Amino acid sequence: MSPWPEVEKPETNNCIGDSSKQNQNMSGKEGENHKGNVASLGNTGEIRPAFSTIALIDETRPEEDDPWALPELQDTGVKWSELDRKGKIIRVLYGIGKFIMLLGLLYLFVCSLDVLSSAFQLVGGKAAGDIFKDDSVLSNPVAGLVIGVLVTVMVQSSSTSSSIIVSMVSSTLLTVQSAIPIIMGANIGTSVTNTIVALMQAGDRNEFRRAFAGATIHDFFNWLAVFALLPIEVITGYLYHLTNAIVDSFHLESGEDAPELLKVITDPFTKLIIELDKSVINAIATNDESAKNKSLVKIWCVTESNVTEQNVTIPPSESCMSSDLCWTDGNTTWTIKNITETEYISKCQHLFVDANLPDLAIGLILLALSLLVLCSCLVMIVKLLNSVLKGQVASIIKKTINTDFPFPFTWLAGYLAMLAGAGMTFIVQSSSVFTSAITPLVGIGVISIERSYPLTLGANIGTTTTAILAALASPGSTLKYSLQIALCHFFFNISGIILFYPLPFTRLPIRMCKTLGNITAKYRWFAIFYLLVCFFLLPLFVFGLSLAGWPVLLGVCLPLFALFIAVIVINIMQSKRPHSLPEKLQNWDFLPIWMHSLEPWDNIIMSLLAFCGKHCCGFCKCCKVNTEQEGAKDKQLKTVEDYENNTIAMAEEGRGGRRAPAAASVDKPGTNNTAL
Repeated sequence: MSPWPEVEKPETNNCIGDSSKQNQNMSGKEGENHKGNVASLGNTGEIRPAFSTIALIDETRPEEDDPWALPELQDTGVKWSELDRKGKIIRVLYGIGKFIMLLGLLYLFVCSLDVLSSAFQLVGGKAAGDIFKDDSVLSNPVAGLVIGVLVTVMVQSSSTSSSIIVSMVSSTLLTVQSAIPIIMGANIGTSVTNTIVALMQAGDRNEFRRAFAGATIHDFFNWLAVFALLPIEVITGYLYHLTNAIVDSFHLESGEDAPELLKVITDPFTKLIIELDKSVINAIATNDESAKNKSLVKIWCVTESNVTEQNVTIPPSESCMSSDLCWTDGNTTWTIKNITETEYISKCQHLFVDANLPDLAIGLILLALSLLVLCSCLVMIVKLLNSVLKGQVASIIKKTINTDFPFPFTWLAGYLAMLAGAGMTFIVQSSSVFTSAITPLVGIGVISIERSYPLTLGANIGTTTTAILAALASPGSTLKYSLQIALCHFFFNISGIILFYPLPFTRLPIRMCKTLGNITAKYRWFAIFYLLVCFFLLPLFVFGLSLAGWPVLLGVCLPLFALFIAVIVINIMQSKRPHSLPEKLQNWDFLPIWMHSLEPWDNIIMSLLAFCGKHCCGFCKCCKVNTEQEGAKDKQLKTVEDYENNTIAMAEEGRGGRRAPAAASVDKPGTNNTAL
């Protein structure tokens, strides 16, 4: 009897050991049949099994789950129908309490983002103003682009960088054509906030995979839109001419202040922590030397300006506007001038109003505190959402957000999501706040990557409509320029959406962010590397080259860019049509392994973390615990693989031990006789 079940039909001669058929075949021509059997064995080498034991073992393995599939958040508690009246009341009260706690955590989360922006402005606000002072660099569109990225990352607010640009344009220090690349860079820099938020979900690999992909989809859209539209704008100037025609067609008048819906709620709390005088950054950018010694920290919140006529002395060489207003007293010439005096009435009420600390120290303190509050709120929000969004509630929310309309209106769902994203961003008045809020929802699997893409695009549109309203409330001197720059921002995002959304195959950011999500899930340190390179090192590198002039910038960047495009094309051809490439380029094995694999770098970083875990304390001990947990999982997987390999080896040994006697009784050389 064979140790494994038969897999062929019982009528066929699959088993060796049928004595009646063997005796019948051996009668008459026993020797000839024996020679034929030996010859057939010599030709085939061995008798292959009809069903591999490896396949039998593999059938018992569970299929690998799709890491991008939305997880089912099962409800592990007692069902509602099984609860008594007291239990139902307690569950309702728990639900209300969780909802109130969730609102409180969201409030602290938004406030911490506001304080984080203030901290970045204290640390790098004056440096950002100094960057804008070099007119020769700003006239270079590539340099203007990276300056927009750097300044927006420093101040953590695209509205602040936009206000600086408007001040410079209205002061004739910058033209609108030169300001457009800076606005494109500001659009990139504002997406760094939700990328930082995604780092807080690095504890779980699959959550981090989805959260980081959901955050960086904003980055990839902005970068792709810039790469496609910046050359077109430099060559044709279509954004400038379009917005100039729109602005000239209206008779503009200064309006009332734009509505600030979210600020009304958050300002009472954030103003107790810090208040900034943002006019200092604008003054530095507009070459006001007196602003360099001023602090960004606002001390007096209530002031009053009084204009009085005073007698002042003037040099004799200075001519008077009217002889009635000038007189001489000996060798001194006097005149009457209007003097503005500021009366300080009431101090601000924030924590640092009486602190004798430099702006940098205050900024670093607020940076640490805001990041701590931001991380804590995000962790608790994720845990609360995981406890609330279970069972039927989760399925309803997922179906509402992620379900498409039936054919032929499938395409409509994405555009409705875009409108929803624009509306929510208009309410909270910040695309960073909205995209940072949906990042943990993408991480826990409530919102899919495919649905987060139109939501993010809608956030881009929503923040530009807010800027347009703010521009309409500008003073008459800056109204035209601020409105034209806001419209440039709006039409830039609309052009990017036209390029990278309507047709499914043009939605490149989805594929790119999933690739990056897979990499960062395996090598989580790569997320920090990506953040530093895309938002700091690369812009600084290009900015440094731009200071040396156009020849150096083109001589260095063009070959690097051509190499980058060539690598992308070769990678695509290696996966799609490898035989069209030369044999050496069909893979990257001819390069050193550190040039085409992250594994050696991962080994180095893990070794450094292990060293840190042995000799450091605090956070590094947490890293060590996480590393040990990952090592335990890998060891467990290796043990399962060893067990399966031993099982296969034992099966092959057992099968090989029966082949010798089986060969002596094989019936016909042409039939499939297999010992199971």
